[in-house]
Amino acid sequence: MDALDVARWQFGVTTVYHFLFVPLTIGLSVLVAILQTMWHRTGDQRYLKLTKFYGKLFLINFAMGIVTGIVQEFQFGMNWSDYSRFVGDIFGAPLAIEALVAFFLESTFLGLWIFGWDRLPKRIHLATIWAAAIGSTFSAYFILAANSWMQNPVGYRINPDTGRAELTDFLAVLTNKVALVTFPHTIAGCFLVAGSLIVAVALWHLIRHRDHVDTPTYRFAARFGAWVTLAATAGVLVTGDIQGKIMTDVQPMKMAAAEGLYTTESPAAFSVLTIGSLDGSREIYALKIPYLLSFLGTGDPNGTVQGINDLQAQYTAQYGPGSYTPIIPVTYWSFRMMIGFGLAAAAIALWVLWAHRKGRTPTSTWLLRAGLVMPLLPLAANSFGWIFTEMGRQPWIVFGEMLTRDGVSRSVSLTEVLTSFTAFTIVYATLAVIEVRLLIRYARNGLPDVTDNTPSDDDTDDADRPLAFAY
Repeated sequence: MDALDVARWQFGVTTVYHFLFVPLTIGLSVLVAILQTMWHRTGDQRYLKLTKFYGKLFLINFAMGIVTGIVQEFQFGMNWSDYSRFVGDIFGAPLAIEALVAFFLESTFLGLWIFGWDRLPKRIHLATIWAAAIGSTFSAYFILAANSWMQNPVGYRINPDTGRAELTDFLAVLTNKVALVTFPHTIAGCFLVAGSLIVAVALWHLIRHRDHVDTPTYRFAARFGAWVTLAATAGVLVTGDIQGKIMTDVQPMKMAAAEGLYTTESPAAFSVLTIGSLDGSREIYALKIPYLLSFLGTGDPNGTVQGINDLQAQYTAQYGPGSYTPIIPVTYWSFRMMIGFGLAAAAIALWVLWAHRKGRTPTSTWLLRAGLVMPLLPLAANSFGWIFTEMGRQPWIVFGEMLTRDGVSRSVSLTEVLTSFTAFTIVYATLAVIEVRLLIRYARNGLPDVTDNTPSDDDTDDADRPLAFAY
């Protein structure tokens, strides 16, 4: 083990941990805004209760996401300084926009939403949560645009004097075809997480506290979350299909590794289960679905999908001697776990809707158990999706331009990286305990008692004018 190995582990652990908070923040911000819009349009108090209830869970998660996200940027300078020098001119623009525009849009209007209850007129207060939700979404796009450049570099040139990548077309970076499909795929995954959380909390109250005064409200929340989960699953599947075709085009080795496809095939079968040799160079046994991989990768059931061994030979001739094959078991199984956990959450959502048929209230303890596990399934699917995305790109940190081993800081020792890795892990474990305890505590409290004291849109009380004008 050397500094490179530990630096990769540290970045992987902190990134996956941070992304446990991101999808819930993005998804819940929009769903809370939708619930508040329903209250604004109908005046139904149950929507106001759900807005404040799930809004509190959203705020807890948002705070933790901010804390864990700050560490991400530190690592570029600490452990990946050579990488930062190489991509700094490219990453500077999208990351600056993300911080100065999207993040501040999100945080500013979120503050107004938090402290604007009973102060701002309803319509203005509703606009603040929508502005915060839009800010969260924009923030995700600029981050994904930067990451997509690592997968498919566009709009740049390599300066022969400095050896750095220099931005030549910012619009090309923002309209990178990888970014354009990754963004809706990621956002759909966010709604999958948020919908599952809404279902889980509502089910717990429905089954543990039957015949409660708020039972009709929890029944609505459970069905609302289940429909969101199913719609998000459909979105993930559609965008994932498009993403697979683009991945086959720009990163054929990643697709081959995802399927354990060692030799080029036309047509290519989808591997349900593959057992390979210990050195990862050949297939020993495989259970396959004919033609499916060709369709997923090219859109043609008879399309050609390149194999690992052929691509290795091609890359060796193009880039020089070395191994250009990712760790096959990691890419193969992370791809399947991503799909499997996501579909499992959708299956539970269908179960929830079935349990609510004809106005019934679910009573099954098995459904409760499944519902409590449900939010963990899309979180796991998101995590494995990112593990597949990043590990499948290896050994490149910027595909075709910079190897991962060339991006690590040369002046950082193994001891220094181990120290920071240990410290971050302890801090993150502590934050995880705090996050889970806070979420469980406030989720158990149930729906709040609400009184609508929000000024109406045509309220002319002078006491409210300064706040409205300041907005």
